[in-house]
Amino acid sequence: MTHQQAILDLGKSVRAVSGRNPDTATPMEYWTALSQDVVARLADDWQTTEATYSATRMEHYLSAEFLMGRALLNNLNNLGILDEAKEAVSAYGQDLTDVLEAEHDAALGNGGLGRLAACFLDSCATLDLPVRGYGLLYRYGLFKQLFDDGFQKETPDSWMEEGYPFVIRREEEQRLVHYNDLTVRAIPYDMPITGYGTKNVNTLRLWKAEPMEEFDYNAFNSQRFTDAIVERERVADICRVLYPNDTTFEGKVLRVRQQYFFCSASLQMMVDNEIAQRGDVAKFAEFNAIQLNDTHPVLAIPELMRILLDEQGLSWDDAWNIVSHTFAYTNHTVLAEALETWEITIFERLFPRILEIIREIDRRFREELGKQGYHPGKIAYMAPIDGNRVRMAWIACYAAYSINGVAALHTEIIKKETLHDWYEIWPEKFNNKTNGVTPRRWLNQCNPRLSALLTELLGSDSWVRNLDELKTLTRHANDTSVLERLNEIKHNNKVDFAAWVKARDGIEINPDAIFDVQIKRLHEYKRQLLNAMYILDLYFRIKDGEAGVAPRVFIFGAKAAPGYVRAKAIIKLINEIAKLVNNDPDVNDILQVVFVENYNVTPAEHIIPAADVSEQISTAGKEASGTSNMKFMMNGALTLGTMDGANVEIVDAVGDENAYIFGALEDELPELRQNYNPRAVMNDVPGLKRVIDAMTDGTLDDAGTGMFHDLVNSLLDSNGWEMADVYYVLGDFASYRETRDRMANDYFADRLDWAKKCFINIIESGRFSSDRTINDYANEVWKIDPVRI
Repeated sequence: MTHQQAILDLGKSVRAVSGRNPDTATPMEYWTALSQDVVARLADDWQTTEATYSATRMEHYLSAEFLMGRALLNNLNNLGILDEAKEAVSAYGQDLTDVLEAEHDAALGNGGLGRLAACFLDSCATLDLPVRGYGLLYRYGLFKQLFDDGFQKETPDSWMEEGYPFVIRREEEQRLVHYNDLTVRAIPYDMPITGYGTKNVNTLRLWKAEPMEEFDYNAFNSQRFTDAIVERERVADICRVLYPNDTTFEGKVLRVRQQYFFCSASLQMMVDNEIAQRGDVAKFAEFNAIQLNDTHPVLAIPELMRILLDEQGLSWDDAWNIVSHTFAYTNHTVLAEALETWEITIFERLFPRILEIIREIDRRFREELGKQGYHPGKIAYMAPIDGNRVRMAWIACYAAYSINGVAALHTEIIKKETLHDWYEIWPEKFNNKTNGVTPRRWLNQCNPRLSALLTELLGSDSWVRNLDELKTLTRHANDTSVLERLNEIKHNNKVDFAAWVKARDGIEINPDAIFDVQIKRLHEYKRQLLNAMYILDLYFRIKDGEAGVAPRVFIFGAKAAPGYVRAKAIIKLINEIAKLVNNDPDVNDILQVVFVENYNVTPAEHIIPAADVSEQISTAGKEASGTSNMKFMMNGALTLGTMDGANVEIVDAVGDENAYIFGALEDELPELRQNYNPRAVMNDVPGLKRVIDAMTDGTLDDAGTGMFHDLVNSLLDSNGWEMADVYYVLGDFASYRETRDRMANDYFADRLDWAKKCFINIIESGRFSSDRTINDYANEVWKIDPVRI
């Protein structure tokens, strides 16, 4: 297409979208028009890809969340038309940056689980792999986070209010999902997933729940106005929010209803396609693999059994043979509370037939292990049903042909602890697939200055599709001119981020300070509390007259689940520390604390290229993998962390001298805990008692909620069901402080040596590309081959 034609097409699209002259259209209207033009540009290839994939062996990726981020810039980059788009919008007096900023992040995910799924889809498209994603079209996502006097407040994230051209409604492909108390229309909305340097366009299919009848006319005409829309709103609840608060029974019911909804609709579509392509379901497992991204989609297992038994007329043995050769399960946690279990009463209420099938799976499981001579206690522990609860992870472990962890350490932990009984019986099912992140979004797109340098040094942009090529740049690790340019790029990125923060939140920060960053979901095991305590300790040390403290900006980004009271207390604590530090003239020219409100993909794209220090400080053995650690590494931030999750493999890649590691090791913790006395640690470690006392002595204000008292109690006292300081915050504090102080001093002591460490991290990041992860899945688990259109 010529540039002139692109300009003309954009003008027509703007007129169609806005109903007015392009000279008076808003950036949002330009965004909509340009997005529609992109979809039109890829439509033919998208249709061809879909038809081609449907005829071959496919992988179906089921996930409750996909944290996609903004779509327009990603598609412009992948399609190679970014410069063309700049010219087209500038012809009408618009700046493409302003147009791109008008886009809302698609509120379809929360944290690492959803972002991983998004990276995987990007890699699958780039690698021409026949993979389709399936999820839910959430109306409001998780929530939009606001801070009110330092407290997290949740408000709806209305991301589709002005339309979203990158999701296409396919009403003609709707399915019906039946509950015991409700029948719902499942309407598919498809999102195109473009790959880099390929014509293939993959699909993320998102299901929206709609009622059988939109409006009860008789009720309305009888002046029962609310009754007229009760059914519509009840159905809409299914897709209203991601992870509805499940602290109540009705919240749990809604969660299970959600999970079944997208599993059932997706499976109906897969089975229908199999019959259309091959006449029946006999070869379903031969042409379909289904990856369960954590336990949220595990209801797909009994639902596929139901379809095969009740609708296709298969025997139990034939149906189970298909099911047990179709599903693969990814475990994302070592934490027991994350392995979902649900009350049987929920299943009785929603789908008695599914419960009947689960009971039969349970009976056959017990019979199978009993015949093999296993102890009744072991069988009872592993059985899918435990009294009045259904164990979703156990169903997955029994039915799946593959069970994988997401980092080398994590996989070893689930084999020896979390899933050790399963590993003992079926070791052949277990494998590791270390997570990865897409270099397209997390380097090429978000860090154009660094990307340009890498392309220049390598002589091409081939690294964007094969990140391992960066390893060939090792010879530049001692090149002073390259290292100076790297420091200059980082500084310019920090200046950009400082401007972004000022424009967004009105906060001025010093780009010459160290940018020390922790951005991730708020959970106690991720130990944002440890980070906050260090800042408070450093504040007191400066007040005491400690000299030579390296200037730092401490940057946080995190959301806490609405029902997670202690996590919300930590958010309030960090905001109180920020208030204390930022308003103290004795300190605020040395230290600043910034908590980025409503953290999601777009803020991450601004933060990560500017970061100097990557805080990866979870309790050893608790983080499955982590992916922010990989994004920071890729962009030249150094890891300050424990030997946990993928940190272990990062250190293996870059060497001990190019990361800052502290704290107890996973295999040391059991012995350390035997005689662990957090109160003694508090009194013995210099400065630590002062930090803990500050939480409750009036230095920091929790507005009379008692939140900070609970935090202190959780560190010092057992509550009867968990030990004191269960995440070893106080135990690791001294090691953390020493390592973090040393890291800050190293930063200013030798700027070229620091740059060398950063450069080595960048060029060794290839093994943490999601392309490598997906190739491993494709070859070892899914058994699929590239299909290039």
